[in-house]
Amino acid sequence: MNMFERDGVSPAEAAVSLPASPAASALASKKAVGANDVRMRRLMKELKEIQRLQEHRPNPVFTVDLVNDNLFEWHVRLHQIDPESELAADLRELSIPNILLHLVFPENFPFAPPFMRVIEPRIEKGFVMEGGAICMELLTPRGWASAYTVEAVVMQFAASVVKGQGRVARVPPRSSREFSRRRAEEAFRSLVKTHDKYGWVTPALSDG
Repeated sequence: MNMFERDGVSPAEAAVSLPASPAASALASKKAVGANDVRMRRLMKELKEIQRLQEHRPNPVFTVDLVNDNLFEWHVRLHQIDPESELAADLRELSIPNILLHLVFPENFPFAPPFMRVIEPRIEKGFVMEGGAICMELLTPRGWASAYTVEAVVMQFAASVVKGQGRVARVPPRSSREFSRRRAEEAFRSLVKTHDKYGWVTPALSDG
């Protein structure tokens, strides 16, 4: 199975409700268009800034590519983490040039966080969960702020995965469950419920 294959999650069953009036439908449509414009402008601004830095830095910390030219779905390649960490040593030993992350931006971004997961390599610990989901409060509605940039998210992950003692998995996981976006979203929903109940212990943004 191609690990880059996009595997979305089936939408939840919609609640039964009365049909909306034409005026209400038009207003909702107008709001949706407005929200999409905000998302597009924000992402275009961030993408241009990241690309400008990529062009002027010989060794950028991370680089970005759009998935199928979709502005709302990014592949981020993290090229640099703490060189003294065991994870960095694993990457060097196995000749793995970067950590590939997948980001999907919801319709209400930047007022809601992107969904982010690790695609490759498979990482053990480091706050990386099943399917590549990432246990990080910043990525939840409760911990998110619209001022956070993609750069802030990526740098927070770089700090978290090292502080969580992440390592490259050397053998296939024992679990037979699929490694996919679907599985990552399920794992993320579960861990958010747990942490909302018991609290969060991931590094602060200032540590990134």
